[in-house]
Amino acid sequence: MQTILEKITQLKKEKDAVILAHYYVPDDVQAISDFVGDSYFLSKKATEAPQQTILFCGVSFMGESAKILNPDKTILMADDKADCPMAHMVSIEKIKEIRNTYDDLAVVCYINSTAEIKSYSDVCVTSSNAVEIVTALPQKSIFFIPDKNLAHYIATQVPDKNFIYHDGYCPIHDRISPEAVVACKEKHPNAKILVHPECPPNVVALADYTGSTSGIIDFATKDRGTEFIICTEEGIGYELRQKNPQKTFLFPEKNQTCQDMKLITLEDIANTLETGNNQVHLDEEMMKKARHSLAKMHEIAK
Repeated sequence: MQTILEKITQLKKEKDAVILAHYYVPDDVQAISDFVGDSYFLSKKATEAPQQTILFCGVSFMGESAKILNPDKTILMADDKADCPMAHMVSIEKIKEIRNTYDDLAVVCYINSTAEIKSYSDVCVTSSNAVEIVTALPQKSIFFIPDKNLAHYIATQVPDKNFIYHDGYCPIHDRISPEAVVACKEKHPNAKILVHPECPPNVVALADYTGSTSGIIDFATKDRGTEFIICTEEGIGYELRQKNPQKTFLFPEKNQTCQDMKLITLEDIANTLETGNNQVHLDEEMMKKARHSLAKMHEIAK
């Protein structure tokens, strides 16, 4: 009888498909994917991949971004119920209100936002390139949406800009508390604290290193230390352990888990490849507008 892994391999060939997965999905899904990475890496791979079908193991905004950048390709979501709460924490009305209030303004949207929000933004960013892109923008005032924590971190790195903060947040990162991090550090005094900038400022203040998921992996891999306190979604642990089997990775909070990312299973992947279900469809005009913000991100990030 054919195993699930054999079935997926066969279907990939039949459907001319490539599987892209985020670091936060389950370990077995990361293990069978062609490329695993953070949002910026995956958005690049979606454009570079020669395959005509892209199967995304991630949440909805990732599939939307892939479709915006590759309108002629078939974009499938492994599970179309997997979504990002933060992506919906800002409205078009709020963007219009801020545009009418401030002159010399750039609306900068985190890639963790809907296609519609991207279509109303000037440029898109990820946690790995946000500082670089905001620094390069000519506008003085920055309305950063939707994540308040990432915005506060970028503001510390680009102090000459005037930031207008929104009140969105990632529920997983925002609940990581400084008390939990300090308690973990007390038990493991030699451990270095690695923090994603979606965490609250009082957690970022404790960090030995602050950066994106890929940045955290790179730091832990290159650093001579053997213990690390990881302040981001625990799915990153798979890649950290793969690259550093001799090192110890600690997660300060219980259940540092994105339930949406964890919805995705090997069975979902096989079923979606077989049926072609969960295809991403977006309005042509909205895609055209949203493509500008994503294209500008890639242009500046080069």
